Amino acid sequence: MKNTFIPSLILWLISFSTFNFSLAANPNRSIQAISKVSSLKIEGKIDFDQQKIALKEHSIEISKLKKQLKTVESKLTNSELKYDSLLQKTLLINQNLNTISKELGLKIDTTTSATKNQIDKIDNNLQTNSVYWVGGSLLIVLLGSFMFLQINKIIKSNKSAIETQILKTKTALEEESLKLDGQLVKILEQQIELIREKGNESSTEDHSLVLKIADRLTAMETNHYRMDPNTKGLKQLKSAVKSIKENYLAKGYEIVEMLELEYNEGMNVTANFIPSDSIEVGKRIITRVIKPQVNFNGKMIQSAQIEVSIGE
Repeated sequence: MKNTFIPSLILWLISFSTFNFSLAANPNRSIQAISKVSSLKIEGKIDFDQQKIALKEHSIEISKLKKQLKTVESKLTNSELKYDSLLQKTLLINQNLNTISKELGLKIDTTTSATKNQIDKIDNNLQTNSVYWVGGSLLIVLLGSFMFLQINKIIKSNKSAIETQILKTKTALEEESLKLDGQLVKILEQQIELIREKGNESSTEDHSLVLKIADRLTAMETNHYRMDPNTKGLKQLKSAVKSIKENYLAKGYEIVEMLELEYNEGMNVTANFIPSDSIEVGKRIITRVIKPQVNFNGKMIQSAQIEVSIGE
């Protein structure tokens, strides 16, 4: 802005000098010259005022920039102070970490050494105790094996004796049962004679006694089915039962044989079904006759009640 003001002043002085020289040389042009000088003077003043205003505005801008520069310098100073503080804290933390690391290293070494000593001591104790444990275990195993063999021998002996006793008891019971059945057969034979006499005396038929006898005969046959075929007296008793049934048949009474037959849906019976693993899978065999089917002169007077075993 100074550089612009100085040339303007020089221009004004030159113009003023030219004006005086012209005025002395030519008086007639005085009015025009004065007017021109006045005009130049006004323009110079206006330009001077403008330059002055511009200079003032630049001064204000410079003042603002100086203030901003001071603010920046102040912030930089504060940042440097904070940086120095952080640097000191970082150094202090590093020192503390180094100290802690050394202390931990010392404690770890001490603990490791103590632990190693304890492990060595435990290992020695285990090795010593292992010998005793192995010896004791072997002794226990030997004693246990000996006791097991002795107990097993006793059990087998007792089992054999018990089984023999059970077999003897079963055989005795079966023989006794056969004796009772034999006595019952004699009674039934006597009842057949009574039925014959009664039949001759009466023209009406009463089947109640015959049905009771049929139930008894069927119960005996079911028991005989479950007995050992070699049981003493069994064959003779079966023959006696067969003879009684033949005598009934001669009087018109048929006791239908169903035991050991395969069951079918067409049978006119009341059946109870039970699973069995001693029969072929899918087979249905009549293994018990609770009440027999009885026919009189070809007509059924009692339906059968049976038990059917189903193979699984």
